[in-house]
Amino acid sequence: MDWVLFGMFLALMLAGVPLGIALGLAGTAVIATANLGIMSVPTNVYTGIAKYPLLAIPMFVLAGLVFERAGVARSMVQFAASMVGRKHGGLAGSGPADAAAVGTIMIPAMVKDGYPRAFAASLIAAGGSTAILIPPSIALIIYSLLVPQATVHALFAGGLVPGILAGVTLIVIAVWLCKRHGFGLASGEARPPFWRSLREALWGLAAPVIILGGMRSGLFTPTEAAVVAAFYGFAVGVLVYRSLSLEDIYEVLVEAAEISAVILLIVALASVFAYASSTLGTFDRMARFLVGSGSSETMILLGITVLLLIAGMFLDAISIYFIFLPLLVPIAVHYQWDLVWFGIIITMNLAIGQFTPPMAVNLLVTSRIADVPIESTVPWVAWFVAAMLTGLLAITFIPEIALYLPRALGYL
Repeated sequence: MDWVLFGMFLALMLAGVPLGIALGLAGTAVIATANLGIMSVPTNVYTGIAKYPLLAIPMFVLAGLVFERAGVARSMVQFAASMVGRKHGGLAGSGPADAAAVGTIMIPAMVKDGYPRAFAASLIAAGGSTAILIPPSIALIIYSLLVPQATVHALFAGGLVPGILAGVTLIVIAVWLCKRHGFGLASGEARPPFWRSLREALWGLAAPVIILGGMRSGLFTPTEAAVVAAFYGFAVGVLVYRSLSLEDIYEVLVEAAEISAVILLIVALASVFAYASSTLGTFDRMARFLVGSGSSETMILLGITVLLLIAGMFLDAISIYFIFLPLLVPIAVHYQWDLVWFGIIITMNLAIGQFTPPMAVNLLVTSRIADVPIESTVPWVAWFVAAMLTGLLAITFIPEIALYLPRALGYL
């Protein structure tokens, strides 16, 4: 039945069936064929999303959209420009940001300042990938749901330093490329006033302080933090920037509902697949085979890295968690790897995959915004992939990079 489960899933994927539907159909077919109880299908669909931590997902999605629509992202870009001014790689230093939201602001500005469109698209795609590492991260919330031993608090704290490290590696290589090729000195625009830019950006800069500070102090849980973030975003947009009209608020709510529905539908249908595979013992057998293959612990870890890098080129992080975690977590437990550190490594692998061709989700978005073919970005993307791989290897072989902060805060 293992081959039926995976064979049907792969066949549906190759036929172009959406990932969530493919997972649900493959799991349902095996449950029916193996007489595992067909009524377990609706039960698992319901229980898959009837979990308190998942309430954070629509709220964080809503908060992100509100901050983008309210103009907070633009104020942050202006603040970054006020600090670096007109120099080689100046605008390239604002890497860690959401690719779609920041791309519409940053790419036109970078092109105007003399950066090639393909370079701008590559950098924003690479920078946007770090969003799943830096809290609040929906991917880490899903990981915590699937691996209860790793709490959201510990994962958020654990992802902060690696996320910053990933951003720094991108900035270093971007500035080096800009100096080498002379990018970033084309426009004659003056540097934005620093203090005015800082005042406008303070509302955006305060958001992570409020969210993480409130969680650290015990004022609210990660789920409640998502609600606080959403209301904070609305308050800033309506009362401070006054950039959100009633029509804007309606559009933001609709878009947030659509995005959240897609995520939760995948979660619900993936639960059926997970139930079928766990009941059959599929992943346990695969894990025992890998552990008993005679390969060293280091080779197993590097093999997992390669597997996830390839998977990340084609699938989103949430889908990969549901497909691979049932296999990978038993391996991690066997080798006594810290599951918070393991989660950060997995997530960073997936972050790199998001901007690695041929099916890089982030790169598809930024290439469309920049109006360039994705093939033209390959010479630039290769440098950014190499930069983030360096950071990934550092975290892989020096676990304290990811574990020091959560341990210092008492989450481990």
